[in-house]
Amino acid sequence: MNAVSGRSGAPAAPARRDAAATKEAILKAARHLLARHAHADITLKDVAERAGVSAPLVLKYFGNKESLFARVMSFDTDADALLAAPLDELGRHMVRHVLESQRDRGADPLLRIAFAPLHGDQGDVLRANFRAHVVDALAARLTGPDPGLRAELAVAQLIGLGVMYGIARGPRLRESTIADTADRYGPAVQAQLTP
Repeated sequence: MNAVSGRSGAPAAPARRDAAATKEAILKAARHLLARHAHADITLKDVAERAGVSAPLVLKYFGNKESLFARVMSFDTDADALLAAPLDELGRHMVRHVLESQRDRGADPLLRIAFAPLHGDQGDVLRANFRAHVVDALAARLTGPDPGLRAELAVAQLIGLGVMYGIARGPRLRESTIADTADRYGPAVQAQLTP
């Protein structure tokens, strides 16, 4: 057993799944492992165990480890959900999204960027995708001066919040309701979006 598979905590797989649910389970498992382990230390067997499927099934859907992790290192779908609100309500929405992802899924997919240094050359891919799919997509929605800088500052605030909630597990933050935190923190994020 390698170092990763012993910590995978694989959930029991249902007897039958449809293809879309299986692909999503595999992607979720790979994201989970990528947020906790170096890319080089993760095997397809680890991903399969975490997803509750066989390693050949991972190969069937994704071809190889590099193809799978190219999908996992994309932030496009996650960014779509993060940015899915009108601009004047986006700060609170983004705060709620980060905290609800932490609460409901145990991790926010955007926080994968915090682990880029663990992934060697793949970390460069992760950083480039993060900038393109999250920061640049947000900047494109902003009007006024310095949209790129304001987008980076807003995203930095969200990552800090996500780290405090999900990684540092700040007890008072975790005891607060998501609505209360969004009301308190959302305006600070919004100040960068609509100054």
